[in-house]
Amino acid sequence: MRLHPARFLALGAGAAIAASALAGCGGAATAQNGSNAPDILVGISLPLTGNFSADGLAFEKGYELWQSDVNSHGGLLGRQVKLKILNDNSDPAKIAGQYQQLIVDDHVQLTFGPFSSLLTAPASEIVGRYHFAMIEGAGDANVVFLDPKGDKKYHNVFSPSLPTQDYMKPFINWVKSLPPGQRPTTAAYPTTNDPVGSPAVLFAKQQLSKAGVKTVYYKQFNEVATTKQEPGAYHQYAEATASKGAQVVVLGSTDPQTVAVFMKVFEQRKYLPKIFIGVSGPDQGQSFEGLVGKANANDMMVPGGWDGAYDNALSENMVEEYIAKFGGTAAGVSPDVAEAFSTGEVAADAVEHVHSTNNTAIMKYLHSKNVTLQTVQGPAKFDSLGRNPAAVAFMFQWQNGNFVQVLPATDKNSVHFQAQKTPWSG
Repeated sequence: MRLHPARFLALGAGAAIAASALAGCGGAATAQNGSNAPDILVGISLPLTGNFSADGLAFEKGYELWQSDVNSHGGLLGRQVKLKILNDNSDPAKIAGQYQQLIVDDHVQLTFGPFSSLLTAPASEIVGRYHFAMIEGAGDANVVFLDPKGDKKYHNVFSPSLPTQDYMKPFINWVKSLPPGQRPTTAAYPTTNDPVGSPAVLFAKQQLSKAGVKTVYYKQFNEVATTKQEPGAYHQYAEATASKGAQVVVLGSTDPQTVAVFMKVFEQRKYLPKIFIGVSGPDQGQSFEGLVGKANANDMMVPGGWDGAYDNALSENMVEEYIAKFGGTAAGVSPDVAEAFSTGEVAADAVEHVHSTNNTAIMKYLHSKNVTLQTVQGPAKFDSLGRNPAAVAFMFQWQNGNFVQVLPATDKNSVHFQAQKTPWSG
């Protein structure tokens, strides 16, 4: 089933810009349509090796799936889309040079983002200097959009994915919906200094405190690379958390291993929080359940903006195409795939609308206040910094071996939220 490249809503008649007026400004102008028209070249750097390789490889699949879909239906502007993907080895120091190579040496017309805020922030800076848009799906921490003074120099970043500060909103809203006497009374907030995990935890701390939930522990600590992590790397912080006995734990984790350390210490200390949320890690399917065990995974929670069962026609079509191309099941499709695919959708909508690959026109269009795009992750309407406050937000939970959506409670796909963690299996 076709995923149409143009799905924009509420567009004014004066929004279209003639391609002839855009030649030579902020990227290549439109070539003549036809079988001999040159490919549209998209430049991307991804962590195909190193600490972020699992996510980078999933992102590669998402980009390739979008490319296959677009090209099977005529490409963009009558031209086929070609991806030029470089491997940054999960190293932020390589990003600037790679995007400069893509723009200056490889002459790409568009640039898509890498994985993680750590890599996206420097990537957006270098492409901004060349007046290119950075459309990306996995760099949603404030550091990507804001400089230390609270502004962004180029205003060239656009992410259709859930902003970091909104990760915990479904849980926060659930707590606030309870009568005061039924709300949790205490919470602990251990977090790595990751630019995604830390802001999400801090926002939860601020909002739950306003709802009357007392903070009994808050600690930000240095993140340790998974490949170099020693056994017990986060042990002291897990011990400190357990000693406080909070009813709710919100852990600013970045991977399953971090969550597993805290779970093991909690089990050893015979500490069982009623609600245990990891910002990242429990969403990694078998990588998580296989690490901590099916019984211990029960009732563990994680925020998210998408999963394979998302009730969205575009998403359902993408999942069908993914299974046909790569195999597996809907439950096994990584959210990274949807983030990458929606990046392509945003770019396609913009290119088709302005009738050009001109980046200045693309940025102007995506910053338009009356433009809402539809993606596999849901609606995308960018604010002045390129964030998507219209993004959908959910909470997921492991229940008897199944990874299910539980919040918002009013959503038709949410099942009953288990608000009491199952005892540890040991």
